[in-house]
Amino acid sequence: MPTECSAVLFEFARVEGRSVVAGFDGGKITSDAGALLLGASDQAIGLIDRFARCFTDRRSPELVEHKVATLVGQRVFGIALGYEDVLDHDELRHDPMMAVLAGKLAARRKGCAPVAGKSTLNRLELGKPAPTAYHKIGHNPQAIEALLVDLFIEAHARAPRQIILDLDATDDPLHGHQEGRFFHGYYDCYCYLPLYIFCGRHLLAAKLRRSNIDASAGAVEEVTRIVDHIRARWPRLRILLRADAGFAREQLMHWYELNRVDYLFGLAKNARLTAAIAAELDAARQHSEHTGRPARRFKDFTWSTLDSWSRSRRVIGKAEWTGGAANPRFVVTSLARAEHEARHLYETVYCARGDMENRIKECQLDLFADRTSATTMRANQLRLWFAAMAYVLVCALRRMALQHTQFAAATCGTIRLKLFKIGALVRVSVPRIKVAMASVCPYQSECALAHLRLTAAAR
Repeated sequence: MPTECSAVLFEFARVEGRSVVAGFDGGKITSDAGALLLGASDQAIGLIDRFARCFTDRRSPELVEHKVATLVGQRVFGIALGYEDVLDHDELRHDPMMAVLAGKLAARRKGCAPVAGKSTLNRLELGKPAPTAYHKIGHNPQAIEALLVDLFIEAHARAPRQIILDLDATDDPLHGHQEGRFFHGYYDCYCYLPLYIFCGRHLLAAKLRRSNIDASAGAVEEVTRIVDHIRARWPRLRILLRADAGFAREQLMHWYELNRVDYLFGLAKNARLTAAIAAELDAARQHSEHTGRPARRFKDFTWSTLDSWSRSRRVIGKAEWTGGAANPRFVVTSLARAEHEARHLYETVYCARGDMENRIKECQLDLFADRTSATTMRANQLRLWFAAMAYVLVCALRRMALQHTQFAAATCGTIRLKLFKIGALVRVSVPRIKVAMASVCPYQSECALAHLRLTAAAR
């Protein structure tokens, strides 16, 4: 005869003479109620449906339980909520909030959850250009790359006068035997070397690359694609490219000069460059020794390499004396002297590129863009794009709904912790789905304002 067993309870220290017990028997409760804001952000910009259209589904329609849009949404929403791996979705597929985001409360087939588990999502990630018996969903890389640029353009109510595109390469450490795995001496590990292109907080490109290449490899092709796409919409836009010394290559600078694109790149120091600012370094040294504080001088001059450059270019030298030693730095640019004087160009325009490091950290640390543990580079590139889309979605929420709040400049990780991770009881009835969020949530006013703004944006 079957017996009724109560849920396992965990006993904790007594409080005021009362026993404290806990158990996983609360019913349809979610810890991600704030994800409703993510769903509203998606409604405003249409990211998930447009991203799903970049995939080709060759499955038999009558046998399909989970549409591509559901699968793509699961991965993007899951990453934004802090679930980095498809394994997490074996439990998340039963989470009522994931069902609400998918717009599907129950599965058609008996024994299925409203959204997919790890096996189905894994087949999505491992899809190939040509369908196989087990991988019938493929994706179009060109369409995904174009979507990132489209979303950037649509984020502007009107054409800007000028934009600055920041380029940077970073390490993506590998811990297995993935395709394209090489040891990188500078980073002292086996890794990929992805190329990121940002415009402020907007992500325009995330290109996975092998690490046995120059940091600038493929930059001309990526910039050409992005510039052509943007200028098709904004033909009179002025574009400035900004990057460190790894991108100060003749091929890049020559192409930019021919295509009306300005650049401002760091320039690796050498003996000839340092000798060119010797007088400025000496003046900085004397001033530093006299005041006991760091000192810097700037020199604006025309310079060329002995044989690698096709022409002379404008170079700014920073002659700095700090900590009792010289610290010379250089940049090369196509910008005219009449437009930017040397100090302003270096300290205000060039040094601002350091903020891009924070954007890359958001992508890789907060949104798991470095979770590239699949066997093939194609699958790992798709994982990188899933993380990129999650970043774009959270940025859209921040841009449209969180301006003039304490989260206006918050990182993706902070927004997740403060606004997404809210406990709630989900009650489903015939007329409505009620998400009863924690009454003591400290960020209720921010959530209410975000909802108001996102509702207006979606109209």
